[in-house]
Amino acid sequence: MEQRLANTWRLTANEKKFIETALLSDLRIDGRRPFDYRNIIIKFGKEDGSAEVQLGQTHVMGFVTAQLVQPYRDRPNEGSLAIFTEFSPMADPSFEPGRPSQAAIELGRVVDRGLRESRAVDTESLCVLSGKLVWAVRIDLHILDNGGNLVDAANIAALAALLTFRRPECSLGGENGQEVIVHPPEEREPLPLIVHHLPIAVTFAFFNSENSVLIDPTYHEEAVMGGRMTTTLNANGDVCSIQKAGGEGVLQSVIMQCLRIASVKAGDITEKIKKAVDSYNTERALRKIKRHPSTVPMDVDKKDTSEVSSHHSDRLKPMSEQSIPNQHENVQDETKPFEQRQINKGNKDSKNFIGGPSSWDPYSKGADPDFLKATLASRGTSTASKKQEDDSRDEKASHEANREELPEAVVNQESLPTKATQAAPQTKGEKTLKDAVKPKNKRKKK
Repeated sequence: MEQRLANTWRLTANEKKFIETALLSDLRIDGRRPFDYRNIIIKFGKEDGSAEVQLGQTHVMGFVTAQLVQPYRDRPNEGSLAIFTEFSPMADPSFEPGRPSQAAIELGRVVDRGLRESRAVDTESLCVLSGKLVWAVRIDLHILDNGGNLVDAANIAALAALLTFRRPECSLGGENGQEVIVHPPEEREPLPLIVHHLPIAVTFAFFNSENSVLIDPTYHEEAVMGGRMTTTLNANGDVCSIQKAGGEGVLQSVIMQCLRIASVKAGDITEKIKKAVDSYNTERALRKIKRHPSTVPMDVDKKDTSEVSSHHSDRLKPMSEQSIPNQHENVQDETKPFEQRQINKGNKDSKNFIGGPSSWDPYSKGADPDFLKATLASRGTSTASKKQEDDSRDEKASHEANREELPEAVVNQESLPTKATQAAPQTKGEKTLKDAVKPKNKRKKK
């Protein structure tokens, strides 16, 4: 009432007459139709449980907090929900600091009745220890700017703050299991409140003995209106509460018409609140994801991977399979030493080798070409020496068997070429004085 009286003194007679005349023609001073809402903007703070609602020129901010208290004796298993409003002189010069005015008390009661009487918030889920500790949820509504229709803006701010609020998780411990442990957000994820439905407040203003009805009155329209009624409904069309704040009487048919209009508006506002809350939740989830530095991607074509795999398969083949073509090379080319051919072959393989990680293991390192050369050379020499040793052993065993079967004369004849073969490699070397002297068996007999 104080607010309306203060606004009345600011309006002149011409302004009041202009507003009333425009309403008779279904026009409003801001260009809206009688049953149109102003633009609704919902913003959220960095902390959970804070929301700011802008309804035209009206700004309202809501904060939700919770603390552990003892429950009421008649309801030991239920938490509590309380709403407090603050009217600052910054919002409107007619608001005085100190004790809450009648308008502030009325605003808090209308919003509280719509939330608590309809049991929108599950208070039983706020119980921690029956009869000892429950969560007491408090909603603080701050009026930042009074542009008209504070009830609807405060109701939306309260709902948005409740949907984004999260309380700490509690557990029972101790020796007797009756000690309450409150876990910080770093240890356990906080829990959101259980909200069954969203009661939306829709305010109607009556003019000229209820001949003109409109929704969402502005600051100037509240100074001219003859009565006001606030209905609270959810998206399903269930009536949660109706508040008639004095003024002229309203017919039953007018009330039913207002309820039908309010049910449509409640569905539209509910969708806007849910969209805003969903976007906030996605942003909150992205803030909590720990971003790791991405590794450098490597583009490996299918052609390259096939070449690398073929080279690896050739390298993984046993040396026994590679020795078969090497034997043919030895027959064709006897001038080159065996070790030199293995080193040259290792050099060719190292040139064709494609370094870097393989396609199937992104964390493997490239092979060292020097190490591959050394291993290939060592493998080649070891296999060649082993084969020579095996051949020599087989020849010795065969010679011994033949000697046992053949007579001594034949054995003596066979021993002669062997001696000659033993002496042959000596002649291939450098000649000395001993080589100039002929052996006794080659001297001419006198």
